[in-house]
Order: sequence, then structure tokens, then C-alpha cells
Amino acid sequence: MEASSSRSHTRKKRPQAKRQSSLLRPSLEEAYRSSSDSDDRDAEFIPLRDPMAREEFRDARRRHVSNSATKKFDEEKRHASGLKPTIASIKYTCWQRRKWIFIVLISLLAVLAILGLGGVWVWNTSPRDGQSPPWYPAPAGGTLESWKDSYAKAEVMVKKMSLPEKVNVTTGTGWMMQMCVGNTGPANSVGFPSLCLQDGPLGIRFADLISAFPAGITTGATWNKTLIYQRGYALGSEFRDKGVHVMLGPAMGPLGKFPAGGRNWEGFGTDPVLQGLAAAATIRGIQDAGVIATAKHFVLNEQEHFRQAFEWGLPNALSSNIDDRTLHEIYAWPFAESIKAGVGSIMCSYQMVNNSYACGNSKLMNGILKDELGFQGFIQSDWNAQRSGVASALAGLDMTMPGDGLRFADGVSYWGSKLTRAVLNSSVPLSRLNDAVTRIVAAWYQLGQDDLKKYPGPNFSSWTKEDEGLIHAGSGDKARGVVNQHKDVRGQGEKSHSIIARRVAAEGTVLVKNVDNILPLKRGGSVPDGTSKYAVGIFGEDAGPGKGPNACPDRGCNQGTLASGWGSGAVDFEYLVTPIDALSRAFDGKSVEVTAITSNQIQARSDIPSIQKQHLCIVFINSDAGEGFISSDGIRGDRNDLYPQKNGDQLVRAVATSCNGGRGNTIVVVHAVGPVILERWIDLPGVKAVVLANLPGEESGNALVDILFGDVNPSGKLPYTVAKAQDDYGPYSQVLYYPNSIVPQQNYSDGLFIDYRHFDKAKIEPRFEFGYGLSYTSFFLSNLSVTEIKPKSLLPDPRPDGLTPPIYDERIPNPQDSLFPKGFRKLHKYIYPYISSLSEVKKGRYPYPQGYDIEQTPSQAGGGPGGNPSLFDIHYNLTVTLSNMGEVIGAEVVQLYVSFPDGVKDEGDEIEFPPKVLRAFEKIEVEPGKQEVVILSLTRKDLSYWSVRKQNWVMPTEGKFDVHVGTSSRNLPLTVQL
Repeated sequence: MEASSSRSHTRKKRPQAKRQSSLLRPSLEEAYRSSSDSDDRDAEFIPLRDPMAREEFRDARRRHVSNSATKKFDEEKRHASGLKPTIASIKYTCWQRRKWIFIVLISLLAVLAILGLGGVWVWNTSPRDGQSPPWYPAPAGGTLESWKDSYAKAEVMVKKMSLPEKVNVTTGTGWMMQMCVGNTGPANSVGFPSLCLQDGPLGIRFADLISAFPAGITTGATWNKTLIYQRGYALGSEFRDKGVHVMLGPAMGPLGKFPAGGRNWEGFGTDPVLQGLAAAATIRGIQDAGVIATAKHFVLNEQEHFRQAFEWGLPNALSSNIDDRTLHEIYAWPFAESIKAGVGSIMCSYQMVNNSYACGNSKLMNGILKDELGFQGFIQSDWNAQRSGVASALAGLDMTMPGDGLRFADGVSYWGSKLTRAVLNSSVPLSRLNDAVTRIVAAWYQLGQDDLKKYPGPNFSSWTKEDEGLIHAGSGDKARGVVNQHKDVRGQGEKSHSIIARRVAAEGTVLVKNVDNILPLKRGGSVPDGTSKYAVGIFGEDAGPGKGPNACPDRGCNQGTLASGWGSGAVDFEYLVTPIDALSRAFDGKSVEVTAITSNQIQARSDIPSIQKQHLCIVFINSDAGEGFISSDGIRGDRNDLYPQKNGDQLVRAVATSCNGGRGNTIVVVHAVGPVILERWIDLPGVKAVVLANLPGEESGNALVDILFGDVNPSGKLPYTVAKAQDDYGPYSQVLYYPNSIVPQQNYSDGLFIDYRHFDKAKIEPRFEFGYGLSYTSFFLSNLSVTEIKPKSLLPDPRPDGLTPPIYDERIPNPQDSLFPKGFRKLHKYIYPYISSLSEVKKGRYPYPQGYDIEQTPSQAGGGPGGNPSLFDIHYNLTVTLSNMGEVIGAEVVQLYVSFPDGVKDEGDEIEFPPKVLRAFEKIEVEPGKQEVVILSLTRKDLSYWSVRKQNWVMPTEGKFDVHVGTSSRNLPLTVQL
């Protein structure tokens, strides 16, 4: 890190290519933690294929062995002092020897297994599409008109900063060093504050008096862009009022390639357009409230297993290997929409992409985000996702979080004082640091956070809920003060955020089966002749409170009703309305008798007779998952399968076959983090209705009652496909549960064909298709027509010229100014930008990455926020009439899918397309007997594919596009050609 370079920073122009101390919260010891003690925290981290990396790994192994010899040394001292070893020590020594023999044997077997399963291949060959190509230098921000004023202000401020202040702004101060999960250092001389960064996508983690909103997957199931914006605004206002500068959300990675992926619930669905439009609406809402939103996790963070180095006992994280076209058309698409919406921050992900860590991948950060997509904000690392110092700075990383480097919470950073040294010895060009700082300050100005009266800083502590607590909880420092002001940020009266939460939860509930229109229910029931009361039975642990919603840290267990997944994306519930409470209140007690068994274990002798007496049975089952640092019920992050958990299938079968002696009606409610296989009971005659309620948040029971009793007409649509069998999702849809090499390799060989695209291509009949959902009314679509706005043309307009970015004095500052100030009191493990001695500024030659000296040509696909501005030009408008044919008001989601022309060729090679792809949707409410005209638009990008040869978006100009309009991916009655 410290070595300087005598190499000039001038570059050759490349011709355009064709191609804690105290445990204040139980979860803190595990959150974001790496589980291994074997690392080299000062080394540049390199995949083990490299000989240097293998030597580092051997050094780490030797350190581990030397540590394990400590007890042997203690025994030798005992002998030397004339003391006899104790019986316990003799037994311990024998046990140790047997243990090491066992470990050696197991290690040999493991090595043989790895070699047999592809280890040799991984050490000696590249992934399918080669290593991630280099892209240097990092493009400077300040080139777009929409950020012009903020960059002008930022330039003035940054010019006044000292080198340590610049480093302070880019480096986190360390885990638990200040009030938030992430905190930067301030630049006091210019009035730039320490920034507070806080989880997460569905509310404020580690805070009180906040809302627990429905999860992203529930929000995506609403397909309601206006409502999604309102949820985003409510989220943003709560973060703002708690003093948070940067919200760590929304999540659009994972997209949901793997149905069992542990964090799919944080995103909005498995289609890039649905995910992108929902993310953009959320971002606009958050940032309109004055908080910097963070689009995460960029990119291909699709599974929890092996996401981090050492977390799973391996020295490297998994590599997600992908081709260029799939990256652009599927996984980067939502991030492009987020940048177009003006997002201020993007978080790079833990794992590798094409065998290069995402937070050190110059192609991803410099080439795609900053050049091609025109990102003007700052890129921050996921917590401890940074795996290099100089290299990650050159690759485009702007902020490291939480500041600690390879090891969790050790106070040793890849940046901090090391970045100061790297600038002083010219390993990192001062221009790169200036750009990183300017991007952060510009985002601060862009959101109006320079008004310090409105943004005084955090008024809560992530580390305790007491009024007073430690100021620097992770340092061992004893300084205390008021750390929690307990400000209620949930809104009041008509502006209460519970109203938004309840509406999102209701609209995000998907009705997938309703035989004989058993729903909606009547509050007074349907009393049979000769019966005094209508008997309703509620069954399942998921219906009740369990031990309370906050029984497990970070919601890291499946007990009681499921309203959220687990991990850093979860929050503490102030309250949770359970289904059993809401249903008990909803039914009329004068004519309905409600019985509840809140257990998934049905006892034949005691429970079956009770079930047989019920006229109506409502069964609750669930499926939980979350972030990989938590393991619960044998599930470590990713689900092990897609079946209901905790004997859910058996519970449904037992109730459905026994309800009212087998003659009763059974309604099944599923709370889940993603798709669930329903085949073991879905066709039972007693199962009359099925409701997929996703993860509804704090208003769970109330929202469910709204749907079941018809106060709200169900309008949710599936944001994923529900299959009949897990294998139906395809051979490349499975989580990699066991390492296939030292560096686990997950190849995205299915390309564009994920979720419904795969089902369409393979002609597999799903149980319920993507975009499906029932209503209590019926709709009819008619009169589809199309208007051409712009004619088709092969390529976007030429890239427009950008503004001139800020210009700074690039002379290396005086190293004397970067020394610790005299009398400075250091806190243990707190990360500072200062150096201790001028001797730390060493001279040498830094081994720059391959391709660093070759300056890349700006992409013709770029030039604006989200890409070339002409990509978002509307080429066609389509209108369709939506009629409500029923007797109640309802909302329908009109969905538009595009089928590309046959025989499209790119420089002689035929291009394969999915049978159809979602490109637009609108949710419209219609009164009974009325109709509404719906307008849907298609842009250039909607009608283009990514050409790996032209490195641009290409619109086929020959052949006909088929445009399908309907209400799900397999109910598309109207078609028109373009």
C-alpha cells in the first residue's frame, strides 16, 4: 500500500475496440462479521491462483499452527519448572494429537475432493467469459447538467480541505466508533460533518420509535409506482428525522436469480424492469425527503453462501461469472434506472465478478457505473467488502465502510492513514482522491444537507437503547453522554406512516386461488341452519405472536408470525399486528366463534376433534431466510429448499382434510421471503383459497383482514414465478451450497433466461406465473392501438459532450501537514487519516494493475444519467381500454411484454432472445361498470439489445416486434406489431 511509483500517470490512448468491548446488543458480535481468524490484513488481497497469494495463504496457515502450539509450550514450561503434567493436561494432549491426526486426514480428503471437483481447473483456467477486463482511469464526476450546481459548490469546499480531511471524508471511522452502523470522519475546517450511514431497506435498523415497513418483495408485488414512491418518501422522512444522511437502500441486488436466495426479499422482484422501476420510485421518494439513497448491492450478489472471504471457511469469496450481454440486460438494468432517478450512492457487493472482487473491479465501477451509466454520486463498499487499498481506489471506490479492512472491527483500515501515505508517495494520484471526495460532498449538496439546522446529525445510538451510553462504544473509551433522544419519527394522524405500511401490505398481498368466490368473507359468517354460531378455526404458529417480534436479534429466527426476513435489512418492531388478533377483532363475536391453535404440530387426539367442528379453517404457514451471518433452524442465509418450513405442508393437509369433517372450507395464508412450492396440498378439494401475503411488516394482521373481508379488493401480482417443482426453475437456478473449488465458481450459464423467461423458453407450465393475481371483480382489455413517435434506428445518438469536471491543484501536499497533531488523544481501533512519522512515506515502485496505463475510450452507450440520453426517447405510445366488468371497485395491473423479431443478426451471428420480456406496466383503479384508457410507452432501450461487439444498445430495424398486453406473463390477449 505504501510503495510509491516512479511511473508517470500519463496514459496511452487505446483505439476504440470492437468489442466490543461490551455486548450492548446480542447481534453486534455477528453482524457483518467474518468467521475466520486467518488473514493478512495489511496485504493486497489476491485470488489464490496467484503464486504470491498462495504464499500469503501459507503464511496465514503457519500463523494458525503456531498459535495452536501455545498449549504445548505451556506443558513444556511445566516440565522445565519441575511440575508434573496433570491428568487433565495429559488427556488434553492426547486429545489434541488425535484431533490433529483427524484434521490432517480430513484436510487430505478435502484437497482430493477439491481437485476432483474442479480445483485444478479453477487454479489454471479462466471462467467462461474470461477475467473482468481493466478500465482506467476512474472517470471524474461533475459532467452532467443535473448535478452542475452541487459540483460547483463541492469544488469550492474540497479545494479548502487538507489531505487528512479528504481522507477522513472517504474513510469510515470503524465499527461502533460513532452512533451509526457507518460513519465517516468530518472535515472540520470547512464545516463538512461526519456522515451517518444506516441500514436498511425496510426501516431504520437499531432504532426505536420507527416504522417496520413491508419488505421490498411485498412492495414489488403491489406493482403500484405511486404507492412505492409514497413508501420511499415515508422511509426517507424517518431516516431524515433520526439524523441519518445516507440510507442503505433500496436493494435491487439480489434480483432473485436463485429462488432460494436468502436476501431476495429485500428487492422488488425477478424482472429487471419491475425491479428497476420500483427501485427508481423508491429512490425518488427517499431523496425527495432529503436523504441520500443507496442502490445496492452492485452486482450479482445473488446468494449468501460464500459471499464473503473467510465467512464460510474459505480464503476467498465466491465468483459470479457472467457474460457482458446478460450483465447489461438483466442485472445492471435496475442500477441504470436508479442512476437515471438521481441516486446519490451505490454500494458495491461482497463477492467477485468474473474473479475480481466487485469493490475492486475497475470494469464495473469505472467502466459501467461511472462512464457508461454516468453515475455522479459516490460508490461505497459493503461492510468489509473492500479487499485492497490502492487497487480499489484506482478501480473507482470512493468510500470504504465501516472503515475496518480485511478483518471485522479490528481498527485496521485499507485506507485511513494508508491512503494518506499512498497519496503522499503518489501510488494513488491526488486527482483520484479529489474526485472521490468531491463525489461525496456533491451528493451531500445535491440533497440539501448543507442546511445543518435540518441535518444536525444522528439523535439515536445503534448500540444501546438507553438514554445515556458510550460515545465511542467500540473503542473501549469510557466517555459517556446522551446518545438517544427517542424521537418518534412515524408521523401522526392522517400522516401516520402506518397508513402507508398497511396499504402497501394489502396491495402487496396476492390472491392466487379463490374457488367458488369463498373470499371475501362476511364478518358475521354464514351460520348453517340449526347452529348457534359460525365456527372459525385459525391454525399455525405463523398466525400468532410467538415470543414476540423481536425475540431474536435482527429477526434471526422463524417464530411467531413472519413479517420480515432476517439480517441487516431488518428492524426492531415497535409493534406487530398479528393475524390472530386482527381476525379475532374482525369477526362478529355475536355470531362467530373463533378458535385458535397457534402450533404447527397437530395432535390427533386433542386437535383433530376441534378442527372437525370448524365451518371455516384458516391456516398460516411460512418460509423464512435472510443474510448469511445468521443461521436459524438449519438455514444459513439461503433457504435449503422452497417448501414451507416447520411442517407447514403437513399442517395444511391435516387441517384441510379434517375441517368440518372434511366438508369445511380451508383458506391458506403464506408468509414467505420468496416463491414457495405448494404442490403437496394446492389441489386438495378442501383448499378453497390461497393468499400469498409475502412479508407484510408491522401492519400484517390489519392488511390481511382488509383483503380477506373485501375492505380492499386484492390487486397484488406475483413479482416472481411460483413453480410446481424447484427443478422447474432450471439447472442454473440453484444456490451453490458446497464449494466446487478453493474459489467457488458460480457460472451464470442461463444468461437471459431466468424466472418466467426460462419457463417460456422451456415450455414449462408453472403453478402461478409471473405477474399473476386475482381480484374480487373482473376486467376486460380492448382497443389496443399504437402510435409511432420516432422511427426505428440502429444505434443511439452519438454520445453528447459532458461538462468539464472540477479542476484541482494536483501537487502533492507537504507530508508534515498529515502528521498527528501534537497532544492528539487517540482512541483504540478508531480509524484516523493521520500518519505518525514522516518515515512512513516510503519510496518504491507500486505494481499497478494490468491495463492501468491504457486510457479507455468513453462508451457511446453513455453520456447521461443511466446511459445515453437517447436510450430513453419514446419511440411508441400504446393505448388500451381497461373495463371493470364486475360489481366492486378494483385495480388492475396492465402489463406490456415485447417479443423481438426473428433472425436478428449482429455481424453475422444470430442473436437469441427470450420469447417475451416485460417492458412496461401501469396499475389503474376502475369503478364498477366503468372503463379507463391506459397509456404505455416504449423507449429505444426497451426495443434494444446489448451488442457485445458494438458495445452499445442496438435496435433491430428489420423484422417485426410483437407487443403483447394483458394482466400476467401468460394472460396476454392483445397483440400488435411494430
